[in-house]
Amino acid sequence: MLLEYEKQMFLDLFHEDGLIVSARGLGIERLLLHFIELYSDPGNLVLVLNTSSHEENYLIEELISKEVKSLPKVINNEYSVKQRQAVYLEGGVLFITSRILVVDLLTDRIPAHLVSGILVSKAHKIINSHQESFILRLYREKNKTGFIKAFSDQPQAFSSGFCNIDHVMKSLFVRKLHLWPRFHASVNSFLERNQPDVVELQLSMTARMQAIQSSILDIINACLQEIKRYNPMLDADALCVQNIIGRKSLDKLIKHQLDPVWHQLTGKTRQLVADLKLLCLLLQYLVQYDCITFYNYLNTFRSSELKFGQNSGWLYLDAANTMFMHAKERIFGASKNKKQKTDDKEEKKKDEEEQDLELEPCPKWQLLLDTLNEIKEDSKSTGQSNRVLICASDDRTCSQLKDFLCNGAKPVLLKLFDKYFQSKTSDKDKDDAAGNKRKRTAKSKPTERGKDEQTLTQMVGSLIRIPDAGNDQASSDVQVTSFDAYYGIVTAPSTVIHPLHGNEDPHNLTRTLKEVQPTYVILYDAEIQFVRQLEIYKATRGNLPLRVYFLMYEGSTEEQRYLTTLQKEKNSFEQLIREKATMVIPEEVDGKGEVAPQLERTQPIDKSNTRKGDQAMHVQQKVIVDMREFRSELPSILYKKGIDIVPVTIEVGDYILTPDICVERKSVSDLIGSLKSGRLYNQVVAMTRYYTTPVLLVEFDANKSFSLQTRTTMTSEVSYQNISSKLALLTLHFPGLRILWCPSPHGTAELFAELKANRMQPDVESALAITTTDKTDSIDVYNHTPYDMLLKMPGINTKNCWALLKKVKDLSELSSLSIDQLEELLGSSLHANLLHKFLHTTQTEAATTASKKTASFPCRKNAKSIVKK
Repeated sequence: MLLEYEKQMFLDLFHEDGLIVSARGLGIERLLLHFIELYSDPGNLVLVLNTSSHEENYLIEELISKEVKSLPKVINNEYSVKQRQAVYLEGGVLFITSRILVVDLLTDRIPAHLVSGILVSKAHKIINSHQESFILRLYREKNKTGFIKAFSDQPQAFSSGFCNIDHVMKSLFVRKLHLWPRFHASVNSFLERNQPDVVELQLSMTARMQAIQSSILDIINACLQEIKRYNPMLDADALCVQNIIGRKSLDKLIKHQLDPVWHQLTGKTRQLVADLKLLCLLLQYLVQYDCITFYNYLNTFRSSELKFGQNSGWLYLDAANTMFMHAKERIFGASKNKKQKTDDKEEKKKDEEEQDLELEPCPKWQLLLDTLNEIKEDSKSTGQSNRVLICASDDRTCSQLKDFLCNGAKPVLLKLFDKYFQSKTSDKDKDDAAGNKRKRTAKSKPTERGKDEQTLTQMVGSLIRIPDAGNDQASSDVQVTSFDAYYGIVTAPSTVIHPLHGNEDPHNLTRTLKEVQPTYVILYDAEIQFVRQLEIYKATRGNLPLRVYFLMYEGSTEEQRYLTTLQKEKNSFEQLIREKATMVIPEEVDGKGEVAPQLERTQPIDKSNTRKGDQAMHVQQKVIVDMREFRSELPSILYKKGIDIVPVTIEVGDYILTPDICVERKSVSDLIGSLKSGRLYNQVVAMTRYYTTPVLLVEFDANKSFSLQTRTTMTSEVSYQNISSKLALLTLHFPGLRILWCPSPHGTAELFAELKANRMQPDVESALAITTTDKTDSIDVYNHTPYDMLLKMPGINTKNCWALLKKVKDLSELSSLSIDQLEELLGSSLHANLLHKFLHTTQTEAATTASKKTASFPCRKNAKSIVKK
């Protein structure tokens, strides 16, 4: 059942087509589910786009629980053409892949006039996903009455570019924009009345953790200064530690600014960007994992730097030494300075063996322990069998929490120490390491912490893995069927540990909440989307209690990251609100009226079949397009220019313009990658064998600076490592290859129209017949030199050469064939006569024939003499 504000969201979108943008976690999937339930009837034909298989399974499961009779069908490659056509006529709601739908719309396999409407999930992706935009254009062109309703919960995606929301709405063919942020009056007032009991527990990091965090921030600042020094074109204000401290993906921000010149960057700059990604992970691991895992990760990186020589220089900074020192002290404790130094190795070894391990535990572990004890006391006082859900960042953290809750902090840390340190000893020293293990005991205070861990071990009981159908103890209390609900503790209160990230199914946490029905939720790692889900979960439970505990380090990057996410979402909605107030959307943008500029197609005229003095004949042009190319914008632009698109799966080339012109399309990054891997060479070989005019099309962005290499890397010498050298060698090896450079898909469409002018249209059957996997027609079966020589002979082309290659053994046998035999092989008397005459005409006869032709035309001789004079 929809909540109070969700009903208003539903009514806004139900009465008129539009795009609805909500805050993350406010239940956009519940709204989509309600629309699917509404249209799940054979009398409707509704298509749902942009859903993954996990989302489709979740929505169908929810509809089954609601006892919906006509369930949606999932249309994928398992359905044949005839089966799809039958399903379309049956009606109902269909989850269909964009690749199948665009083909069925272009080939009129789907009755577009019978489609009631289209529901577009994740509408923010439509700008980069041109396939869905093309589908909506084809649908609106053939159906003027059906609805289009779009859903999104990513407001940041619409505020990343200039007037991005305007472009999205034009691509969606909608005029209405509905914004539902968390601070919306209806949402805020409703959720405030149904707020869970929230307890914020802030704790301080240890002194060594704070020192490590400060060192990492200093290193990040140093790397940023180096990047600015090498790349002065970057925005200096945006790339400062204060502005980017709360970002999860710092390297993505820098890559976005460096994207126009990324292929020109030196190895130093790319290494600095990679180092920044590592340093961001260190900030995250510092507050998320234990001291041993963190130190082992640092050592792994340092050893790889020394081994492979990948070093941007920050390892030699004083801040790096401080970071390594404090990370080591969290395990082994502070080193003791001795007044007298000795060179006696035996004494040094003895001192190391007798050194006690400190093994600093995670501060959050103790706070989690105290919270569970508090929940236990509450459960005893109320006398109810409550359930607890603990949510951590990923599965690795969940696994550590499981071990901690079952065994306590000391056994977990000692186990990790043995795993990362004792396992590195050689087989010869294993006995000594085992003897020294007794001496390496962790420092611990015989106080309340040890008592708490003993109490906890008695409290939690046994631990199981969920789902475990064979465990009677698990099935008697907690039953969780969601795939990623990994760990459960069966006792009073029953506890389940679930990761927030790394789940393949985005609705796993929603399933877990529904199945476990927890009374207490402990957020070991905070996530804004799940916090919103908890608010909705509490609102749907009515008066049933729910208490949420926030565990967070005070003054840490973890806290800053959470606050930055909230602020970014708020700023995005404020920007969208301002754009909506000033945005002018024409009435004809929805494409339903008689006048629809967005749906107009130009009609190119082909005069190849006209005679002099006759009127021009309109010949509908077409282009054969490989199915994988529909991810780009070019097929849609070609269609808008009036060129029909024939979607097929072809093995050679991406676009077939004419029977002789085959085009392989590459972006600049694809071109560089294909040249390095050698894939482009094989593609050009295939195009050259099968088509007279092979074309390599390179598309680059007109808004970005374009060059294959920087001035510092330009050289006159040919090198196999140089991109320009590889491109030059490609053109030398394939002199028939044509290379075209286009600044945009629009320019490419104009160029294609010019190339197709006054030429025949391509044949689909011929394009499909060309395959590189068929060994009977593969060039790999034959030697390349005789094949190339054969193509140079008169009467031989790429179409009839295969018959000769299959039937004729060599050139000697070819010369012995009669004209009738050649006509049977080549399928043309003209080609047979040309080839036979070429093979059986001697040089003397050819010279005599040429002299006779010259004598019979004296005007040519006079013309030559006039030219000489």
